[in-house]
Amino acid sequence: MLPQLQTALHTAAGLIYPPACLCCGAMVDHAAGLCGPCWRDTAFIGGTVCDRCGIPLPGAVVGEVAHCDACQAAPPPWVQGRSALLYSDMGRKMVLALKHGDRQEIAKPAALWMSRAIAGILPADTLIAPIPLHWLRLAKRRHNQSALLAKALARETGLLCCPDLLQRVRRTPSLDGKTRLERYAILQDAITAHPRRITLLQGRSVLLVDDVMTSGATLSAAAYACIAAGAGAIRVVTLARVAKDT
Repeated sequence: MLPQLQTALHTAAGLIYPPACLCCGAMVDHAAGLCGPCWRDTAFIGGTVCDRCGIPLPGAVVGEVAHCDACQAAPPPWVQGRSALLYSDMGRKMVLALKHGDRQEIAKPAALWMSRAIAGILPADTLIAPIPLHWLRLAKRRHNQSALLAKALARETGLLCCPDLLQRVRRTPSLDGKTRLERYAILQDAITAHPRRITLLQGRSVLLVDDVMTSGATLSAAAYACIAAGAGAIRVVTLARVAKDT
């Protein structure tokens, strides 16, 4: 499509369908944005965070590399992790809308927020990969929210995205309500590298993308799959972070 025609169509669409807040639907000044009250109620993560899992930490020492107690006691299989929002209030509402409400337009602004969260920590050759869904769940949901985020994040960062780098070889039950240990047991050996994509992984930095980090069990399973296939350093980013693991 010619750039001039594309711009004209976007302008016409904006006149017919005025930009609306992603959360409440109120009119906003620009597309893919939040109104003032929803922005206020969205807990963006900033300041000092755990360098491994991205959870906010007390203190604000400039340049400090800190780790939470959980990551010190049991370091995850990735070297750095970040999240854009806390999984509460509007953050939770947006994640659920993207995941279950078919609100795919949320992926674009979410990727912008996620790119800001990971600014300055990625090597130039980093390969972006989403957490995979089992094909039965993908058929039911019709889209993989993590893949939507990964593709949008690739556009924001200019990095290469491989949507099928990993595959979920075993269907797993919902992790809702499960303890940390139960989550890790359920995800064991459930994710592997795609046989046709292993050559892409050799010694390469990988950024794993998911919608929410709770215990880190899913991201750990994916990270171990990448490491087993010969990947280099693994980093992770999620749209939202549950503040307290269960």
